[in-house]
Amino acid sequence: MSEMIQRRRLLLSMAALPALGLGLAACSDTNAEANAGKPGTDPVTTASVDAPASTGSVDMEKLLEEGALEDKVLGDENAPVTIVEYASMTCSHCATFHVRTYPELKKKYIDTGKVRFIMREFPFDPRAEAGFMLARCSGDNYHAMVDVLFKQQNNWAPVQDAQTALLNISKLAGFSKESFEACLTDQELLTKVRAVRTRGAEEFGIDATPTFFINGKKYSGALSIDEISAVIDGMLQE
Repeated sequence: MSEMIQRRRLLLSMAALPALGLGLAACSDTNAEANAGKPGTDPVTTASVDAPASTGSVDMEKLLEEGALEDKVLGDENAPVTIVEYASMTCSHCATFHVRTYPELKKKYIDTGKVRFIMREFPFDPRAEAGFMLARCSGDNYHAMVDVLFKQQNNWAPVQDAQTALLNISKLAGFSKESFEACLTDQELLTKVRAVRTRGAEEFGIDATPTFFINGKKYSGALSIDEISAVIDGMLQE
């Protein structure tokens, strides 16, 4: 068997591997227990919520420097607030945020020019790597693919045959079996996805997902729309 064929099979097997315990442990929510629900569970909200305390800060200029992969950006480039999220595709709290908080965040702040949103890859296991690779291979549909994979997380992340589950989801996004396999055997892409994670850990101290930098201030956990609104609104008033 040639080295190329061996490498191709090894990379494609990523999607068949189980989600590692490390990935599940590192999926962290440091906010109220109400935000720790599974995808599909409404977080509890109140009429008035104080902004959660930031756990640190980073230099925005450094944070926005170009990395191994081009940033996938939504929103007005001149928006007064920039959010950079580091997430893992197999993280349940990341899925909770994207299913329950992100749609309202997009409607209320991103679509209105108040927030620029950047998603960055921080995979904790081979299945998360595979999910992000497929999102990258979807081109201009990156954010849409990420949303679908988070919404369908329970249908592919914990199942025995994740490769087939991911293929079926990918076909709905326009992938063929051939393009699906070509994506998951792209060693250069895999290396770059891992480089984004390494940079996040080494330069910005990421050790759990989801982690958000909002105008450079660090927040961890599946923020509710009330919590993230309190942070954003405070910054808009500065």
